[in-house]
Amino acid sequence: MSVFALGLNHQTAPLDLRGRFAFAAEQLSPALRGFRERLQRAMPEAALVSTCNRTELYVAADPGRACELVQPAMDWLAEQGGVAGAQLQSYSYVMENREAARHAFRVASGLDSMVLGEPQILGQMKQAVRQAESAGTLGTTLHQLFQRSFSVAKEVRTSTEIGSHSISMAAAAVRLASQLFEDLQDIKVLFVGAGEMIELVATHFAAREPKAMAVANRTLERGEKLASRFGAQALRLADLPSCLHEFDAIISCTASTLPIIGLGAVERALKARRHRPMFMVDLAVPRDIEPEIAQLSDVYLYTVDDLSALVQSAGEKRQAAVQQAEAIIDAGVQSFSHWLDQRGSVPLIQALNQQADRWRNTELARARKLLARGEDVDAVLEALSRGLTQKMLHGAFAELHAADGPQREQVAHTVSRLFLRQTSRNPESEGGR
Repeated sequence: MSVFALGLNHQTAPLDLRGRFAFAAEQLSPALRGFRERLQRAMPEAALVSTCNRTELYVAADPGRACELVQPAMDWLAEQGGVAGAQLQSYSYVMENREAARHAFRVASGLDSMVLGEPQILGQMKQAVRQAESAGTLGTTLHQLFQRSFSVAKEVRTSTEIGSHSISMAAAAVRLASQLFEDLQDIKVLFVGAGEMIELVATHFAAREPKAMAVANRTLERGEKLASRFGAQALRLADLPSCLHEFDAIISCTASTLPIIGLGAVERALKARRHRPMFMVDLAVPRDIEPEIAQLSDVYLYTVDDLSALVQSAGEKRQAAVQQAEAIIDAGVQSFSHWLDQRGSVPLIQALNQQADRWRNTELARARKLLARGEDVDAVLEALSRGLTQKMLHGAFAELHAADGPQREQVAHTVSRLFLRQTSRNPESEGGR
């Protein structure tokens, strides 16, 4: 599915024009039904958000059809305000997919309002969702978009209300990294720990879209939970010595009573990196990173005190809070975009399930016939399991045999990922939670 937002607001249109497009709450459902009737066969999802500062129409439809609906939607909205389509177009905006999601999240969070952070818009958006549900125009995609916007807005309000100092510290870590590295999109970042502070810093770094991110935590399950939010890799703390050299920036904040990153490990990492610089931030008290590491010529190590010195003024703290909100929104956009991409795989998943059901039914029918003839139960079960296994692997074997050269290597890699994934963990390696 694709999404677009069409609207006008206080930044693009004068007050009098905005007034022409204002919908009272009781007008939203009839208007949405009229919009869908106008488009007839398209049957898109739709929702209307209308306040004194904005009127916005959100539409979701199949990717091939969504772009065709923008102009009809513009014409319909122009009619609602009694103006020519060209006039509306000069005062309006259209945003698609990621940008539409980002806009919705910023609106819900109060970052696109006349008064920064004003809370009323969130209630108005929830009302818009209820009216779309009543009109029968709120489908799965827009439901996800708005529910995620509400979740992002809640996180923004919670995070910006708790200790602006902590938020500023996270922003300062990113600013320091940007001074060392020319482009943060070219670096790999490792976060050690999975608490609130690491979550804040990870949110800021995620907004800068680094090449790769990883989360190392003592409890793998908690690390995986945080890593999944940012599309990052999850690691165990025990893996750090062997993979430290892979990361350009390392930010650590755990509850360990002793340092978990030692001088020797960093020296070995630098050697493996051929002394390319490493940026390290230790936000833990007591330290997570041995202080002697700061003496290494290719390491830039900052402690919690170092960052505190950078965020003393109230003005800076307020600006950092705004940056934190934007970072949370960016992470939400990334998550929604990933969900949209996954939706595109639904037909394939359905087809795979149908094929698997056909295989299963075929083998079950064969097994029942054998049992009815009095065949040995164990032999029948063995034949059933072998038949299912052969059917599942047949396609993979066929592709491997048909491929050659670089293509064969790529197919082998794909088959390995699909069929040789680790399905269980070693309980002994889970120790020391």
